[in-house]
Amino acid sequence: MNRNRRYEGKVVLVTGSSRGIGRQMALRFAEEGADVVIHYFRNGEQARETAQAARALGADALVVKANLAEAEKVHQLFDEIEQHFGRLDVYVHNAASGRNRKAMDLDLKGWEWTVNVNARAFLLGAQRAARLMPEGGAMLALSSLGADRVFPYYTSVGATKAAIESMVRYFAVELAPQRINVNAISAGGVQTGALEHFPEIDKTWRQMEERLPYHRMVTADDVANLALFLCSPEAEMIRGQTIRVDGGLTLITP
Repeated sequence: MNRNRRYEGKVVLVTGSSRGIGRQMALRFAEEGADVVIHYFRNGEQARETAQAARALGADALVVKANLAEAEKVHQLFDEIEQHFGRLDVYVHNAASGRNRKAMDLDLKGWEWTVNVNARAFLLGAQRAARLMPEGGAMLALSSLGADRVFPYYTSVGATKAAIESMVRYFAVELAPQRINVNAISAGGVQTGALEHFPEIDKTWRQMEERLPYHRMVTADDVANLALFLCSPEAEMIRGQTIRVDGGLTLITP
């Protein structure tokens, strides 16, 4: 196997791929030969720039706008993929949102929004993706350290990430007979624009940097490296797992 072109001829969907970790994953899949689906909700210009970068790598890049908080839009996303490519080989559930509140201040609207974008969209997406993988494939969900640890103002996101990790285990078992592999990545300490709106985020970053045993923070490319492995045949016997990439951050007790 040519590891530089592991995804030659494959079709890969990365939700939330207009920027940050999602963008980097999409471009790395394209670099290894895949055609890619660039999904976005608000960042249209960045999504088109990402698609153009993927095309420069030789990929066919389909750009789709969809609000994953709406069930019908999730279905429309997969309808467009089916119409354009006819199939899917890799589904990466990366898009995420949340209401940045303490548990006692979390409102119902914010809770439902977060559940729908993060957890329900993954459920619906996995159901649709499986139908487009008649010859097998891979699914990957992006989680975070907040799934099993407590961070300030992270209640809604942390709870939905925990739900995602649980669903990964169920999907892995149910989809194994279809030769579909399902795993999750729990990424910690990745500085992206997605977290810039959290209250006191600068303080949180400083605390992470002080505790990190390694000499640098995790980057989007570190996450992409793991994603490319977990979605490949080389990870065939890693199933239903949540793999942590955090530079050793969680090894150190406070």
